[in-house]
Amino acid sequence: MFSKSRVSDSGGSETPPKPEPQQTPDSMTTQKPSTDFQPASSAPKTKPPASVLSSDLTIKGNLKTAGDIQIEGTVEGDIRAHLLTVGEGATVKGECMADDVVVNGRIIGRVRGLKVRLTSTARVEGDIIHKTIAIESGAHFEGSVQRQEDPLNSKGSASAAPKPAAAPAAATAKV
Repeated sequence: MFSKSRVSDSGGSETPPKPEPQQTPDSMTTQKPSTDFQPASSAPKTKPPASVLSSDLTIKGNLKTAGDIQIEGTVEGDIRAHLLTVGEGATVKGECMADDVVVNGRIIGRVRGLKVRLTSTARVEGDIIHKTIAIESGAHFEGSVQRQEDPLNSKGSASAAPKPAAAPAAATAKV
């Protein structure tokens, strides 16, 4: 009800408010900057979250990032990323190149990756050039598989050294 600056009932005197210090132009320039702020370069860098292309999205064109991409929709074009995840309902028509490729959906085109994983729901129609590969039971794959130490190297490196062609994985034997 009463503020502290009013006179109390016991006969005390009123306490004046403390004046705020005023800054002159000279005192403003001589102040040191706060040491609470750390420059961004010394702070640890956090990895940004994966870019997610939703199931109702269709992209016609190439995608390139140093980060991660999760495809849930349709892409007609080449994709280059650090980690590429193709969702179960997704379709990619083009070359997929990434350090890590996880295929749950459909790819029509070449796949190049250091680590390639086809899950049981994967459908791949194209060649796979890899350093390591894992194909789960139930995955559908039509094409050839070729191991290279550096599968992300230029596209022409696969044909630079002639090697015997790998038999298509989905080939059927004729009797």
